[in-house]
Amino acid sequence: MDLDQLDLNPRITAAIKRGRLKSVKEVLCYSGPDLQRLTSLPSHDVQLLLRAAALHLRGSRVLTALHLFQQRESFPEQHQRLSLGCPVLDQFLGGGLPLEGITGLAGRSSAGKTQLALQLCLAVQFPRQYGGLEAGAVYICTEDAFPSKRLWQLIEQLQELRTDVPGEVTQKIRFGNHIFIEHAADVDTLMECVSKRVPILLSRGMARLVVVDSIAAPFRCEFHLQASAVRAKHLHSLGAALQRLSSTFRSPVLCINQVTEMVEDQESAGAWEERLSPALGITWANQLLMQLMVDRIHEDSVTTGLPRSPARTLRVLFAPHLPLSSCCYTVSGEGVRGMAGTESC
Repeated sequence: MDLDQLDLNPRITAAIKRGRLKSVKEVLCYSGPDLQRLTSLPSHDVQLLLRAAALHLRGSRVLTALHLFQQRESFPEQHQRLSLGCPVLDQFLGGGLPLEGITGLAGRSSAGKTQLALQLCLAVQFPRQYGGLEAGAVYICTEDAFPSKRLWQLIEQLQELRTDVPGEVTQKIRFGNHIFIEHAADVDTLMECVSKRVPILLSRGMARLVVVDSIAAPFRCEFHLQASAVRAKHLHSLGAALQRLSSTFRSPVLCINQVTEMVEDQESAGAWEERLSPALGITWANQLLMQLMVDRIHEDSVTTGLPRSPARTLRVLFAPHLPLSSCCYTVSGEGVRGMAGTESC
């Protein structure tokens, strides 16, 4: 009986046994007044009993979040990430995308959002030792048709991008056969797809990545400013459905988002400053684990005399495990590559 292991006065231990309490866990199931009634002990002794029982179950020491992080090698599954297919970007994001949670990727047109999403759809199919999850991807289009031509270009040049993977491994994977494409032009169709069709693919192990491109398009089309409360309700429902999918099947969810441009007058400098913010506001931001922003640098902002200067940046706007920082990258025929040495806070 573990009750004998408690550091208590024998009188209290005897009262516990008279009350027919058989374990420490059973003691903690009762409130203070209930224990007084069962054991006939005074209030002070009952508080000593509860404190001793709690200390016994807690163990010799408390495990802090820092200790768990330092011991992460003991449980690698909880720290696994999905590679982006580029070592520089993987290092910048702490290994890649977390397997549980929604990652938002916002940016203006032609910044490289879809390019990065397509690259992830290929990266997820690689074996785990190369940063993949050995499964396919679900790609939900809400605006344009799926960019199949660009996908096949990436597949054909994948060996040039993934030099870390042996050629025989890459050649064995039928990348085009494991990307499941859905089109959802309105909110109801998107919800039905996420709640009914996508779970079937994930439950069968056919996919381990969900991409929504883009999340803002159906909401901006269907809801005007006067319907903000209704829009918020649908956003919460969609976010909850995507979070359940990610948590249940340990599958990353990437939601591409549009941006809102704001121009502010800088009185002290006598100039106008343009600021970008992800669309759908705080309502959607609250559904995300991590928010990333991509952008193209204006031509006059690129250092002159360096024709190969990076023209795109990836920024971490918020994440529980990453600092606010940025990294430059390029988009070429073989895919998205981070620029080593361009990381900054």
